[in-house]
Amino acid sequence: MEILIVAATEREIKPSLPILQELEIDVLITGVGMVETAFALGERLATKKYDLLLNVGIAGSFSPDLPLGSVVEVTQDQFIELGAQNREEFLSIEEMGFGQSLFFSNSIAGTIAPTGLRQVHGITVNTVHGNAIAIEAIRKRLAENLTIESMEGAAVLHAAHKRNTPVIQVRAISNYVEPRDTSLWDIPQAIQKLHEWLRGYLISQQR
Repeated sequence: MEILIVAATEREIKPSLPILQELEIDVLITGVGMVETAFALGERLATKKYDLLLNVGIAGSFSPDLPLGSVVEVTQDQFIELGAQNREEFLSIEEMGFGQSLFFSNSIAGTIAPTGLRQVHGITVNTVHGNAIAIEAIRKRLAENLTIESMEGAAVLHAAHKRNTPVIQVRAISNYVEPRDTSLWDIPQAIQKLHEWLRGYLISQQR
């Protein structure tokens, strides 16, 4: 099985680089944000076909029910800023009739093993939330379709959708989405837990 591991930064994938090299699994470090991710993936997928795209990284959680370090599978993700302001309302790109902002994973396609992780909904943003008023506004707007946020997730699902390629997005919770205070974050634990899962999953895929 040809797998491409997609991560925004080297820090998020570095602990697993030795085993990825041993298993001869391709890695793509895209850079931070949806634009960098879309460009890097577009270039790679134009030259090679994969059986699975696996997007891994850290994320912020809107849910206090997810302890820091929790590893989750994001089965639905969306570009929440893609649309228009209509006075006090927001119009999605779908409502405007100009495109698609909501994408889904397809982790059960073909011979792909289930992740065994809790499944959540995500949002992809250009600006991570760290302001109480903005956080409350997005909670009100998206309600139940809101668990975690990243800066790349929906871009990976979008690229997979365009290329008709199976895709999984897995994130480890490094912080809660609240007024920004990085002293409360735990990125090292999130990365450790992410790679404990990743190594086990990839080894199981090789059997």
